[in-house]
Amino acid sequence: MRILFSSLGSHGHTYPLLPLAIAAREQGHDVTYVTSEAFANALTPHGIEHVTGGLDLRAAAAEAGADPQRAQDVSPELISYVFGSVLPRRFAADVAPVIADRKPDLVVHEFGNPGAGLAAKIAGVPALCHSFGRVLRSHELADVVQAHLREVAADLGVELPEGDVMALGNPYLDICPPSVQEPAFLAEAVDRIPLRPVPFAEPGELPQWVLDHREPLVYLTLGTAFGEVGVLRTAIDGLAAVDARVLVAAGPTIDADAIGGLPDNVAVLEWVPQADLLPHVDLVVHHGGSGTTLGTFGAGVPQLVLPQGADQFGNAEAVAEAGLGDRLLGEDVTAEAITDRARHLLADEAVRGAARAIADEVAAMPSPHDVARTLPDYA
Repeated sequence: MRILFSSLGSHGHTYPLLPLAIAAREQGHDVTYVTSEAFANALTPHGIEHVTGGLDLRAAAAEAGADPQRAQDVSPELISYVFGSVLPRRFAADVAPVIADRKPDLVVHEFGNPGAGLAAKIAGVPALCHSFGRVLRSHELADVVQAHLREVAADLGVELPEGDVMALGNPYLDICPPSVQEPAFLAEAVDRIPLRPVPFAEPGELPQWVLDHREPLVYLTLGTAFGEVGVLRTAIDGLAAVDARVLVAAGPTIDADAIGGLPDNVAVLEWVPQADLLPHVDLVVHHGGSGTTLGTFGAGVPQLVLPQGADQFGNAEAVAEAGLGDRLLGEDVTAEAITDRARHLLADEAVRGAARAIADEVAAMPSPHDVARTLPDYA
């Protein structure tokens, strides 16, 4: 069977789809993946054909008139326009000729990339919508994004269902554990296909001291999209006062040299293979991105979330409400508060028990290979 996958050109939107794409390829399906050029090296080693298409998030923001170097300062109205109009229009245009050429039997489009799903509808090809995290229905921008998307669909001659339109009415591959998924969505979902969230990372080696450590190990990351050196420095200062080793992933938005002098118990790397690292850590302090949040669920580790934007606030709320960790918002993000919360989370057996329980829940969900075996049923 020929399957076409497509996601927005960012780590948080592409990595969640790769375990299923890889599983489908390993089961003998012909898999093509349309996304930005930056992810070619993540795809081709697995025998997946990469086709460059769409825009990455910074390029889309620039096309909408924003400063791509200050993505974190883009107004909510402009963000809605980017996700509801700029990106869908470009992906619909770029995916259409790939569908015409490759003639896939099935399209799997990421939730944030309905443009690829619109191209599938125009071509009459069955499609599935693959989530990248929790449902964002309650997000303050959701209604505005969907209004823009309806305009795009109307221009393309595609009729959309009532209600939530990001999935385009397609069956929904849900990688969020049910216990932390939005209850209203679970109550009304009809074509929901559970799929275990499996962290993906390009190959890399962990420092030997990470593998050998005996004291508690804290992992700090602000992700790949919204990281700010001031917040990272505050978190480093707070964690330095904890009796633990601290490994910091600076990420692509922060110059590691700009962080300044480091305490003896803190090490900063530009990048780490996060999927390989998570099983070795005792606490994750992070931004609340879906990939890190769900990956930490699977590793059974407590979390301290410092949300910076987008869906991160909803993820932080879910973590706190489920007893899986804690969160700090706005002016509460101080070094002293981070020290206090980190010490508490490293010692709290109730939180650690809840983290182990959700890891068991994740492990019980159908694996990518399980779900890949069912994909011909949707073609």
